[in-house]
Amino acid sequence: MANTFVQIGSTVTVGSGGAATIDFTSIPSTYTDLLVKLSTRTNGTGGNLRFTLAGITSGVYSEKALYGAGSGSAASFSNTSQAFAATVYTDNTNHTASTFASSELYIPNYAGSTNKSFSTDSVVESNAVGVLAVMGAGLMANTSAVSSISIFPISPDNFVQYTTASLYGIKNS
Repeated sequence: MANTFVQIGSTVTVGSGGAATIDFTSIPSTYTDLLVKLSTRTNGTGGNLRFTLAGITSGVYSEKALYGAGSGSAASFSNTSQAFAATVYTDNTNHTASTFASSELYIPNYAGSTNKSFSTDSVVESNAVGVLAVMGAGLMANTSAVSSISIFPISPDNFVQYTTASLYGIKNS
């Protein structure tokens, strides 16, 4: 079976004033899965991004992640009953100047009537500690279809100019 990727809307590019959130709204239910591709940097020292699906912030997110930095050993963490998911990492002012993290958020069966699983992967560049790589998986314990996605850095950080995000629908055909 071939997968067909279709960009939904335009790529969001943050302007010179920065942005507190990146939102995708009115997501059609005509695809099988969703994929968000991110190139991000923030103006503060926070290291991870948070996201919510379908505007749901009632403590229904659970996740596990595995990460490693530089030549150090790998480690893991888990969160349960969160008001958001947070396994996506970003470059910030502690990292190499003018670099942007590359990340993906994948949501299979986003329009179905079951709980929504998701997976993430991120790579952050920092000459001080090397590359930080993070892979995560989680669950939104809610059966609502995902019609919107909000992505935001730890407050009070904001996305900087040239941060980009693209949303793709995937059809199995």
